[in-house]
Amino acid sequence: MLVSQSSNTIHKQGHRLMGNYFEISVVSPDAQYANTCIDEAVAEIRRIEKLFTTFDNNSQTNQINQAAGIAPVVVDQEVFDLISRSLRISELTQGAFDITYGSIDKSLWNFDTTMTSLPSPEIALESVRLINYKNIVLNPTNHSVFLREKGMRIGFGGIGKGYAAEKAKELLKAKGFISGIVNAAGDLTTWGNQPNGQPWTIGIANPNADHNPFSYLSISDVAVATSGNYEKYAVINGKKYSHTIDPKTGLPVTGIQSVTVISPNAELSDAMATPIMVMGIKVGLNLINQLSQIACIIIDDHNKIYTSHNIKIK
Repeated sequence: MLVSQSSNTIHKQGHRLMGNYFEISVVSPDAQYANTCIDEAVAEIRRIEKLFTTFDNNSQTNQINQAAGIAPVVVDQEVFDLISRSLRISELTQGAFDITYGSIDKSLWNFDTTMTSLPSPEIALESVRLINYKNIVLNPTNHSVFLREKGMRIGFGGIGKGYAAEKAKELLKAKGFISGIVNAAGDLTTWGNQPNGQPWTIGIANPNADHNPFSYLSISDVAVATSGNYEKYAVINGKKYSHTIDPKTGLPVTGIQSVTVISPNAELSDAMATPIMVMGIKVGLNLINQLSQIACIIIDDHNKIYTSHNIKIK
């Protein structure tokens, strides 16, 4: 069913999914059809969550983790492919993105309460010793996954929301919707235009005022993701530390308040935002400037704004 542009309205639903608030919007003249299809998109996100969650012992992710250092685990092609793409992003970001972050010793970090000191560099380094994407062994013949070291754990917190948003968008486009937005807690993917024919307008979060964007972007057929320290952080001796941990040092990232990545795909935007925080302003922008169809906006701790060459913000 192709949905025409006549008497179009935005139909929207919000749901708690994957531990986050998702909002799914489509443009359609038919409210009933729109809501039925949004329900199907929600079911698709729930299916993905079941595959990739680490909170269910029976998920394929946890089966891989439980067999770490013991044996390879045969997984669905979909799981195998997402891990493969994750490893390519790890290579691209020189390990700043790494799905084996699941093995970090979380007892060292509690950004929800008052942290008064950082662990010593030696303890921090020990806490990340099992983080190494190069110790994930993939066998494309039987799509099995093996973690070389006992105690290694993978997790999809840095890429899963973006992947789910893209899959929901794919389903809705296949149902005939020529425009809409899937917003996965701020990681969002858009297609088509608003009912008035104008591109979608989104706000870029202001790290110092969550509900007051510092800038707006008019977008269509692109995806945007933001990673920042404005929601979870610790202030120790007057210095702000992000909840994002550098996988190479085990210590929190400093110097950057937020990174927003704009690309054609929510999975890519989601996966690139956090590693740019880890890499830092100069290295992060240098990487983005070498890639096509991807842009980024960085706000440092002093509220200075940096952008990649291919973006102008107003």
